[in-house]
Amino acid sequence: MAKNKSADTPAEQVPPVSDSAEKSSRKSSKKTGKKNDAQLLIRINGEERDAFLALCEELDTSAAREVRRFIRSFIREHQSSDV
Repeated sequence: MAKNKSADTPAEQVPPVSDSAEKSSRKSSKKTGKKNDAQLLIRINGEERDAFLALCEELDTSAAREVRRFIRSFIREHQSSDV
């Protein structure tokens, strides 16, 4: 059974993934045929994290989705300049 990490500091707590976000993520990986099988742990300022999560919620998106979108864009941008 998974251990609840409620004892972590607020900056390290990860909000639960909603069913719709999880289903959307599964649909996305089915379309591309790629599995999201790796994790990236980052440390950021707590105020920036809170502002980012609030903005994501306001825009009806998830933090993970936006970070993945940034990473993909960053890769495309820098790969095209290397060719």
